[in-house]
Amino acid sequence: MLSVPIRLPAQLGVVLRSARLGRGLTQTHVARELGITAQALSKLENNAAKASFERIHRLCQVLGLELLLQERSAMNLRDASGPEW
Repeated sequence: MLSVPIRLPAQLGVVLRSARLGRGLTQTHVARELGITAQALSKLENNAAKASFERIHRLCQVLGLELLLQERSAMNLRDASGPEW
């Protein structure tokens, strides 16, 4: 998977769902790995911005994703009017 910058909280769930589907995994399978229900995973994917970091981190581990924080480029900083959430 390519590196995907998350600039808005709403983007997180889309990226996580896309990663799950790209790996051919069902919500039921991933939920079982996380120890939650498929319904809880669906809620997480639809509203990931409100999930705890711990839960997002664990989901990334199950999906084989890595979280990476990095500084924005100078151009991106000029375009940003403030925090995006």
